Amino acid sequence: MMRLTLKQITVLKILLHLTGLLPLLWLLFSLRSGAFSADPAKDIQHFTGLMALKFLLGTLAVSPLARLLKQPLLIRVRRLVGLWCFSWASLHLLSYWLLELGINNLALLGSELISRPYLTFGILSWSVLLLLALTSLQWAQRRMGKNWQRLHNFIYLVAILAPVHYLWSVKTLSPRPWLYAICAAILLLWRYKKLKRWFP
Repeated sequence: MMRLTLKQITVLKILLHLTGLLPLLWLLFSLRSGAFSADPAKDIQHFTGLMALKFLLGTLAVSPLARLLKQPLLIRVRRLVGLWCFSWASLHLLSYWLLELGINNLALLGSELISRPYLTFGILSWSVLLLLALTSLQWAQRRMGKNWQRLHNFIYLVAILAPVHYLWSVKTLSPRPWLYAICAAILLLWRYKKLKRWFP
């Protein structure tokens, strides 16, 4: 199999940006056209949350795919996918705060996050993603040295917390949350040796 070139990686990055952006345009179009159900706030929350989960799984899948396909340059798209994961997770949090609680109820947001454990898992996931996004640039990697990789291993914590947040938040019996949780578990098991070193 021929290895990907830098030019092909650039094209792949453009496609990944479109993958992150087009659903947002669809969301805005659906909002304007009234395509949602009688509870559009919930629809928006679910859609943004699922997009964040998809990009989270995509972030975790980059390294195994690069290894299996023997395409080392694929690693160059991992940060991009991770930043889209953070972007959609931020939209998910904003949609809950603005559409569910109201813009003036920041204090209520704090009490909700404490009183509802699944929300606590969600905000912990977002907080880790925020930290990883802020330290994702190359200058941060250079300044932090080996500590950068240790910090970014916390994406594995998000891979546990986020699917549990989704499973816990769903009020009806549905296979979809379990599928996401199983996919996350498989991607974590792939890294069993690395995780074993991380947790001696």
